[in-house]
Amino acid sequence: MDKFIIHGGKKLKGTVQVSGAKNASLALMPAALLNSGRNKLYNTPELNDVYTMLKLLSQMGVKFSFSNHILELNTTEINSFEAPYEHVKKMRASIYVLGPLVARYGYAKVSMPGGCAWGPRPVNLHLMAMEKLGAEITFEQGYIIASANKLKGNYINFDIPSVGATGNTLMAAVLAKGNTIINNAACEPEITNLCNFLIKMGAKIEGVGTSIIEVEGVDELHPADIETIPDRIEAGTLLIAGAITRSNIKVIGGITNHLHSILSKLEDSGCKLFYNKESIEINSENIEIKPIDVTTAVFPGFPTDMQAQWMAYMSLAVGTSNVTDTIYKDRFNHVPELVRLGVDIVMNENTARIVGVEKLKGAKVMSTDLRASASLVLAGLAAEGVTEVLRVYHIDRGYQRIEEKLKELGADIERVEGSEY
Repeated sequence: MDKFIIHGGKKLKGTVQVSGAKNASLALMPAALLNSGRNKLYNTPELNDVYTMLKLLSQMGVKFSFSNHILELNTTEINSFEAPYEHVKKMRASIYVLGPLVARYGYAKVSMPGGCAWGPRPVNLHLMAMEKLGAEITFEQGYIIASANKLKGNYINFDIPSVGATGNTLMAAVLAKGNTIINNAACEPEITNLCNFLIKMGAKIEGVGTSIIEVEGVDELHPADIETIPDRIEAGTLLIAGAITRSNIKVIGGITNHLHSILSKLEDSGCKLFYNKESIEINSENIEIKPIDVTTAVFPGFPTDMQAQWMAYMSLAVGTSNVTDTIYKDRFNHVPELVRLGVDIVMNENTARIVGVEKLKGAKVMSTDLRASASLVLAGLAAEGVTEVLRVYHIDRGYQRIEEKLKELGADIERVEGSEY
């Protein structure tokens, strides 16, 4: 397993480009199953999760080419409607094939999903929506089996605005007979990106970007092309890299409308921000980091995917801050590892109380999941001495060669391949 070796305490400077969004790509790719032909996805990131999804789609008969961040998916010869355990165990987003398969082919066999090693994230909302649309759901040896002669539109209400369940329901509803209303739908930019792709295919969708989405089913869809939105979580992570090292950097490609909750918190903490349509510049040189509380919420609130990174940043604030995660209340596996670097954290259920320290000190730490990995890298950039971040395969799932982007900014970070760790 690879690891990062970071010599911390160095100022960053320069510009860095944000890659396409992981979570958007993982919804757009299975959406191509809804039509027959060649679909092009521009700005697709080169990530382990993307390659995992490609292996799954290939197993179903999808042909692809992937070069210069242009992913072409040819869906003319689908010959399997099964998502086997060997692929699904690696990534929860594999559940996204459920809706398209049962909508277009009337059958899907999908292994119960795996993914990051933290917390129960059930798929009950996905299954409830499929049943509401007329699919018969059964379980067999760890697999979800969904079947239907023809899905039928219905009113679907989510108790919580689940991104995954909203995406899956959209992909099923666009080929269902009649109208579907999704109430309390997720409003995340990745769902808007998916809606726009489906509309380009010929789907009829109203209420894009709102919590009430209306779908009028159509008989068939045609191939289409789409630009994957920039990754707002990568953009936020890079901005915090500038903030925690008290540097001045420019992030190219972040969409400010997708980042308001993060940008406002950074400004509250003392950072100066300058942004336009093309870039966001952050200047935290010589600032005294103010302690700022955050509570995660669904979009447009503060993202749960940024809480670990924010905790790393708040470790150097002058005072005490609190980070509460209301989305995934047990998503704190990074806390013991941050403590190894000198972070002062006390947990109380789903709230972390961080008492700022004067400095962090390098240590050997272990990644436990994707965003936890990012928090350890950020802390390592600011820490005195050498930090070794082990098991960075987690971070490769969602950040495209993050060590190279940080090196472009002047960070002293190296990937050591084939480590015993």
